[in-house]
Amino acid sequence: MYGLRSFTAVFLLGTVIFLCAGCMSSYTHLGIDDAKRIMKTNPNAIILDVRTPEEFDKKHIKGATLLPIENLRSGNLSKLPDKDRPIFVYCWTGRRAEDAAELLTKRGYTKVYDFGGLIDWTGEVEGSDVK
Repeated sequence: MYGLRSFTAVFLLGTVIFLCAGCMSSYTHLGIDDAKRIMKTNPNAIILDVRTPEEFDKKHIKGATLLPIENLRSGNLSKLPDKDRPIFVYCWTGRRAEDAAELLTKRGYTKVYDFGGLIDWTGEVEGSDVK
């Protein structure tokens, strides 16, 4: 009986550790104003646009780096060599940004901020649709 109890305890502890391992790496969701404030204090941060090249060409945040979500999913992270550099992720509405932020943290990036979508952005933008 003692052996079964020990096995059960070790099994449960292992399960809890396994499930919580994913909880330890997480990203931070920010509102637009908080994101802008933190970006100002981190001039070497990457502003990462995870939309398509066509969307990016039409309108994007000034100084943003394009890395489509599909590239992230396939493991193409060559534009993000430093896993400790702050990364501010956005898309159009925020859905892809959330997916990208989660993916980046799972791949070991430590300072990931999701601030939603360009649709809510009030800062400077550029692109072919910007007048």
